[in-house]
Amino acid sequence: MTVLRSDATPTYEQRLRTLSEASVHQHFDAFLDIDWDAPENTVDPEDPRWVLPSHDVMGRTEWYRSLPLEHQVRIGLYHQARITKVGLQFEQILISGLMNYAFSRPNGSAEFRYATHEATEECHHTQMFQEFVNRTGVDARGGSRFFRAMAPVLPLAARWVPFGFFFGVLAGEEPIDHVQKSVLRAGDDMHPLLRRIMQIHVAEEARHIGFAHQYLQHNAERLSRVERGVISVAVPLLMKWLCNEILVPSRSVRRELAIPDDVAAEVYWDSPESQKFLRDLFGDVRMLADETGMRRNRVARWLWRRMDIDGRPSRFRGEPASAAA
Repeated sequence: MTVLRSDATPTYEQRLRTLSEASVHQHFDAFLDIDWDAPENTVDPEDPRWVLPSHDVMGRTEWYRSLPLEHQVRIGLYHQARITKVGLQFEQILISGLMNYAFSRPNGSAEFRYATHEATEECHHTQMFQEFVNRTGVDARGGSRFFRAMAPVLPLAARWVPFGFFFGVLAGEEPIDHVQKSVLRAGDDMHPLLRRIMQIHVAEEARHIGFAHQYLQHNAERLSRVERGVISVAVPLLMKWLCNEILVPSRSVRRELAIPDDVAAEVYWDSPESQKFLRDLFGDVRMLADETGMRRNRVARWLWRRMDIDGRPSRFRGEPASAAA
């Protein structure tokens, strides 16, 4: 049965204008909306609030919980600084990509206006993230050498393969968004500076993720059969690669923090708990991939399973993960 679209349903362009208006009236400034010099926001490297909570994949391990408090604190602070630095690097790639994409938009384009709003917000995020890293005193290098080497190349995809680029955007945004929402929902006794940074980031990333979803849903039917086949195979690979860049510490970092190899293997991603956590990160992306035909061919479906990120798609964007494995 064919379902007719109601005249009241907003068009793609109307949705983008709504997102743009929200960026005008509901935005944050990294140095106006965070009181960096407030006493409660001081970053003390010995503060026990840096201890990883029990819902963190590393924090829940028996090995981590058995460590002396000062070692737990050191790992926790380093963990937050490293993820923040990778997030910063990802945002820089996204900003460059958005500018490449906007360059090709015609006059009057709703996409041009929204892309520049998002780039502005991402610039504030990079300032916010770098300021936090600076104040931790951790010399976090961020992503792997390969990721950093690819950073100048990846934004070019936004102009030549924008559909693939915006799926790549979600590969970086969805894991961070999922983790930060989970942390905020848990309501643990976390450092107020980190909480404020997460609150701002989650609030604005909702728009950014929303745009990527809107763009991909709107443009999926325009793909050729070859484009659909190639991108459908690339999507699960992108998801797993960028998820690992964000969440998995490098071998050198693990060595510096004295994290045993068997513990790292359990946490990333051998244990049933960590495997469920990994699957949960991509519920929204699986829903979008189904809606846009990215999981129709046999090779793509096999890769979702092979990358250990298959599972039930979300029923709606932002659906909390179930407790069931």
